[in-house]
Amino acid sequence: MKQISLAFPAPSKLRRYWALAPHVAFLNHGSFGACPKPILELQANLRLQMEAEPVQFLWRRYEERLELSRRQVAKFVGSRPQDLVFVTNATTGVNAVARSLKLKPGDEILTTSHDYNACHNVLADAARRAGAKLVVARVPFPLGSADEVLEAVTGAVTRRTRLAMLDHVTSNTGLVFPVARIIRELEERGVDTLVDGAHAPGMLSLDLPRLGAAYYTANLHKWTCAPKGAAFLWVREDKQGEVEPAVISHGDNTPRPGYTAYQDRFDWAGTFDPSAWLCAGESIRWLGKLLPGGWRELRERNHRLAVEARRVLCEALGAEAPCPEEMLGSMATLPLPPRFQGLPRSERVDPEQQRLYDHYRIEVPLTRVGSPERRYFRISAHIYNSLPEYEYLGKALAVL
Repeated sequence: MKQISLAFPAPSKLRRYWALAPHVAFLNHGSFGACPKPILELQANLRLQMEAEPVQFLWRRYEERLELSRRQVAKFVGSRPQDLVFVTNATTGVNAVARSLKLKPGDEILTTSHDYNACHNVLADAARRAGAKLVVARVPFPLGSADEVLEAVTGAVTRRTRLAMLDHVTSNTGLVFPVARIIRELEERGVDTLVDGAHAPGMLSLDLPRLGAAYYTANLHKWTCAPKGAAFLWVREDKQGEVEPAVISHGDNTPRPGYTAYQDRFDWAGTFDPSAWLCAGESIRWLGKLLPGGWRELRERNHRLAVEARRVLCEALGAEAPCPEEMLGSMATLPLPPRFQGLPRSERVDPEQQRLYDHYRIEVPLTRVGSPERRYFRISAHIYNSLPEYEYLGKALAVL
């Protein structure tokens, strides 16, 4: 296949703060995030301290450093520190909640057709072990309004529903679900909610107590750009006694003055590298200083870029937007051109995704959604991105 040369676009001037490879249009922040150089330097320094004085770092000073970062993260999401614990990723948080449920045969757990596969598997396993049933609410895509999400979820609730897992921002489709409205509706029906907020911190403004879910877990390595391995689990106070971590360790019988039993159980899971957790608060602080308007301006800037990028790509490809703009955060999913539809899965990575990277140095994920299945691509927008990068993607897809 002949490769057509295209002029490579200029990134944002702020990209200099990231360690991303030069001459790669990185439009896939949503998958694994990207950590800024100053935070990577902080993490490297913390690791040197840990190796120089392991006991001092992991025993004598561990709690004070962890608590400082916890307080910074808690403030960022509107939480009390005592309601929040660190975990390594949102999937770990879902595991902790799902495996702590006291399910009985015949009970139902509810999720949606837009859930994250790893978290879907956690619920499926919990249901299987208990003889319960996993129910999937079919949320359409494309869709015309957030009401269709609410209707699909509430329509799947029965008197046996014990827990509903909702994505705050869906991974494959990049939709911001109306979780506050759904939580209220489920609460009236006596159904607890677990929110998978993997993409939400840094993309959306959060006030977890006001949101009202029973459980909320989220990554900090994505839109707040902390190192990989930084995430949190927030549990409403009345539910904290029921939740055990995936790894049981000293905290189950070693209470600490000034900490809740919930924090005791999660804060220490054996010897590991806690540097990502200790960097999380500083990452939030550092990103909040990049623009004059702080985090509000940063979130709004990323949202505007995602919306404008989608418009540019829809026009370039003659595509119809699959959801309204008000359901977008800092990601957007668009249909691939018709010539790419209907092709079977052949490899772990779609050939077109690999060619985009190999030929044009564009990093963007391709996905398959719906029944009948259609093929889409998803763009992410962070402060190191620029509109010309999405224009470049449109040109590359047109000639691929």
